[in-house]
Amino acid sequence: MTEGFEPHEQAAAEEPSAALPSPERSPLLELAGAVEAAGTGVADHYGSPLIEGRELDAGRAFVDLSHWGVVTVSGPDRRSWLHSLTSQALDRLAPGAPTRTLFLDLQGRIEFDARVVDDGESTFLLVEPGFAEPLREWLHKMRFMLRVEVADASAAWAVLGSNADLPVAVQGAGPRWIDPWPDVQAGGYPYAVFEGHPGSENDWRLDLIPRAALGAVARELLAAGWRAAGLMAAEQLRIAAWEPSQTAEVDSRSIPHELDLLRTAVHLAKGCYKGQETVARTHNLGHPPRRLVFLDLDGMEHTVPAAGAEVQLDGRKVGTITSSALHHEAGPIALAIVRRNTDPAALLTVVDGETRYAAAQTTIVAPDAGSVVGRPEGIRRL
Repeated sequence: MTEGFEPHEQAAAEEPSAALPSPERSPLLELAGAVEAAGTGVADHYGSPLIEGRELDAGRAFVDLSHWGVVTVSGPDRRSWLHSLTSQALDRLAPGAPTRTLFLDLQGRIEFDARVVDDGESTFLLVEPGFAEPLREWLHKMRFMLRVEVADASAAWAVLGSNADLPVAVQGAGPRWIDPWPDVQAGGYPYAVFEGHPGSENDWRLDLIPRAALGAVARELLAAGWRAAGLMAAEQLRIAAWEPSQTAEVDSRSIPHELDLLRTAVHLAKGCYKGQETVARTHNLGHPPRRLVFLDLDGMEHTVPAAGAEVQLDGRKVGTITSSALHHEAGPIALAIVRRNTDPAALLTVVDGETRYAAAQTTIVAPDAGSVVGRPEGIRRL
């Protein structure tokens, strides 16, 4: 049994993921102590998730994210084309400048969340597991007569995550994506407004490594004194930084406002794109119906709740756990999506099967977020 808390067993079976292709097994699973995260092909941990989290936080470890997808877009029209399709201003994206963008549906709901970097010849879209081929297929249908080529390059590139520059030079490496979170980008707007955002302590980046060289690069990093860390370590940093993940926080109803993604992934002053009307209307005149909160959990149960566990207030369901982890310093923590009008000062209860956790909440997206302009007064509906 590894150190730390174990995820509490879910009462209901999860939906089958048979539609997704079987992941390629990473060579890093051959490292000592590696335990695979079910169905991913990469390590959940290497025997010591708390130590791995501490070393990753300190910039002395790397995370195998080779199950992530990489979509490339090439051609002279690529940036203006992507600019017209997504929430971020990409028409003048400089080579090496990292950003994040969202592909929305007509109702402003998130369909794809992509980390974006350009190398001067191609634009790289880094997406979480299972989204590369659906994104490539959708983009391919949207080319029309433009001079662009779209490819799923996941078989050529592997992603390594770290909280500092890699201490070795990687021959043939692709462009590095440095996370802009939580800095407010040009055209963005923060829904979590206060001093000292916890994400500011991170220096997260994703390196594109030729997949064929992944094992050799890992050996070089280990020889340089770095440690291999698993997905559990990466989740510690992400949840503590309040940074939403598509595979965890996004569901079929999610709009950017609920997750504070207007700060890094949305440009409010750019031209038209699919879903823009909902983004503008909610931001200027309304409020997001749900909101992201951070939870400090009672650690007495020696477990953490599974994703999907109910968040309750006075015995009534007000939300759902989306991510949880045992942090190497903060203990058991979680992110949850709750109803907008949930009292921000209330002590919540997380119910996972027969197990109950007391949960103190920290407001990320406030109940009154949005309505920046406000509805005009004195105008009656016809």
